[in-house]
Parts: sequence; structure tokens; C-alpha cells
Amino acid sequence: MRADAEAGAPAEAFGYHALDPCVHCGFCLPACPTYLATGDESDSPRGRIVLMRALERGELEPDDDGLIAHLDACLGCRGCEPACPSGVGYGRGLEAAREQLFRARGLPLPARLGLAVFRIRALWRALFGAGRLLRATGVPARLAGRGRLGFTMAMLAATGDGRVSATNGARARRAGAETTPNATTTGPSVVLFRGCVMDGLFAHVHAATRRTLEANGYEVRDADAQVCCGALHEHAGDRAGAAALAAQNVAALSDKGDAIAVNSAGCGALLKDYGHLLGTDAAARFGAKVRDVSELLAERGPRRGAPLRLEVAYDAPCHLQHAQRVHTAPLAVLEAIPDLRLRLLPGSDRCCGSAGIYSLLHPGLARSVLDAKLRDFHAAKPALDAVTTGNPGCLMQIGAGLRTSGLGIPVVHPVELLDRSYQAAGMYE
Repeated sequence: MRADAEAGAPAEAFGYHALDPCVHCGFCLPACPTYLATGDESDSPRGRIVLMRALERGELEPDDDGLIAHLDACLGCRGCEPACPSGVGYGRGLEAAREQLFRARGLPLPARLGLAVFRIRALWRALFGAGRLLRATGVPARLAGRGRLGFTMAMLAATGDGRVSATNGARARRAGAETTPNATTTGPSVVLFRGCVMDGLFAHVHAATRRTLEANGYEVRDADAQVCCGALHEHAGDRAGAAALAAQNVAALSDKGDAIAVNSAGCGALLKDYGHLLGTDAAARFGAKVRDVSELLAERGPRRGAPLRLEVAYDAPCHLQHAQRVHTAPLAVLEAIPDLRLRLLPGSDRCCGSAGIYSLLHPGLARSVLDAKLRDFHAAKPALDAVTTGNPGCLMQIGAGLRTSGLGIPVVHPVELLDRSYQAAGMYE
């Protein structure tokens, strides 16, 4: 098993080894959002691999300004991996390089403070609780704009329950309402991974996740003592911080169900990779039980609901399609909704520019990446009724972009649409 083979080995040694197949062919360039935005070879996967190799060999020091700038500017979307004919493990190489940089120079103060908050459950719960209160006042929606503060407010506004009006006239109940599926839960048991951002700002998605899973026969359980998945720490190179959180989740969730359900693509990618992160058999077994909610629903059908006559564009989260290699399951979830016209627009497989806290640390480049996607939404004919994607950062980034560009298109999680279809079909008591 991979976790056994890697146990005790320096993470950067294994990570850099994953770059060995690169022949510098350049097939990755058109798949890289930052290269497309800047046109700079050093902002491409090929250019960054050259920089990473120089860091590995000691030809560039960890405090080299150019090295830091170009590696920090990488979204970590891993869109280059499926485009590579040689099977280069770019994500592993980037992980190793960022860990080496973290050990040598640490992180800027704002990033350190942000990561520290996510290591303490009481702090992030208080932070997101304040965010919900602010969101409820309507102030973030009114302050939404293209400036740094305005875009941050727009991201917070985008975390609300995005209502989508269907022309069939069905009146869906509020997403947070207490409902019970009519189906008998005779299938496998799943424990819901709640996470931090999802639990703090997207409770309505958790509610829809529970209802749709139960409507398809799953027994959904909750578990205490789970914490942040650690993805933000791992992306920043703080492997120790990520590992500490991972160990808590393995202890809290491992024996609570047949599977571990997750509705955040970024969380799911790391949860499935806990075996690599921790290097233990227990963590590898944990990772093998993790399933995106769309995978679980697709395995059971899913059941078809009532018609929703909507034009909907699906935008694939990077860490669902590139890291987890889950492509068809979200489409199966949406195709279970009669009359919903599902659209895959140009660029639907490219990063939106969120990438964890990337959009806060690199707002200019993140907006350049997002603007290309917004142009596709604007050009869609017929006009879109909604955009759907399965990751909180994407929901916030795309939602803020649509709000500040004046398009006014709601952004929702796929399970929210299926949940509304089920509500309209009378599947819940």
C-alpha cells in the first residue's frame, strides 16, 4: 500500500520524484489558468517544474523572490495533470516544494493567523457565526463590489441559501426545514463530514445532503469531535498542521459508518489522501471510505424527482475532477431532475480562481482567472437560471463574480437542486 511505502520518507523526496516523467513538452500550458492569464512561462506548470527542480537541487534558495512569486501564484488546481501525456504528478511536486518553502521561511502573518484559526474549532465556529449574523443583515450584499473589500463582502453574500425559481410553479420548503424522507433507509450507513467552512456558512447544503442521501436509502449519521480537514494547511506547506487535524478526523470518524460522505470537493480530495499525509494503515483505510456525495447518490440511482424547468451550467470543482477524478457522478445527480437542461460551457473544467485562500492573497490574478469564466456565463444562450458547483470556495468565488458583474445568476450546490426536485415531488414528509 502506498502509505506503507511512504512511511518515514521525507515528503519532499517523494513529491519531487513524481516530477520525473516531465519531458517539458508543453501540453500543460493551455490547461494552466495562471499561464493563460499572464502569458509568463514561469507561471506555467512546465516553468514551475523547472523552478521546483532548481529548489530541490539547491540551485535556488528558498528565499529567492522569483521562485517564491511564481510558486505562490500557482492555484494548485492540478488541471495540468490530465493534460499531461507522461503522467507527471505535478500536485505532489508542488506539495513538496511548498513544504520545503514553509520550513525555510514560514508564511506571511495574515496566512499564519488564518491557518491558526482553522486549527481551533472554537475560533472558526465563532468567526463563521459572526459571518452568518453579518450576512443576515444584508450588508454584505449591499457592499458587494469589485474592490478588495467589496469582493470579500460579495463572497460572504454568496454563501446564503441561493434560491432558484423553477417555472413549474412548485414551492420548495426552506432548505433548512426539518423534513423526513419517505424512503426507508435500508442501505449503507454514512457519516457526514461537516468540515469548517461548510459547517459554518453552508448549513443548508448539509441539510440538503442529508435529505437526498436518506431519500436514496442511506442511513446518515453525525459524529462529534471532527475538525477542519486540513486542506488549507496542506496547500500552504504546513504539513504538520494538516497532519494534526487529519489525525483527529481519523480518530473521530473511522468507525462511524460504512462510508464518509463529503460535499466539499477540496475537503474530499485531502480526506481521500490521508493515507499519504499520515503514512498509516488506519489513515489509508479512512481515505478509502471517503466518498463525495455525488458518488454516493450516483451509486443508488439516484431517484428521479419532480421537473425543474431550468437552464443550469455545471462548473466542475478542480479538486473533484482533477484530484479525485470524479467526473460523471455530479452529472448523474443533475440528470435525475426531469426538464432540467444541463449545460457544460467552455472552460467549465478550468479553475475559478478560488483555491482556498488564494483569492484573498492574490486577488488580482484570481479575478483574472475568474473573468474568463464569467464571460462564458454571460455569453450563454439561452440565459442561465443557475450555476452549480460542489465546493464552498467555488460557490463563493463564482457567486461573488456573478454578483459584482451584474449577471445576478444564483450559484448552488448540485444537491440543493436535487433536494428541491425531491421537495417538489413530495418525497419528504
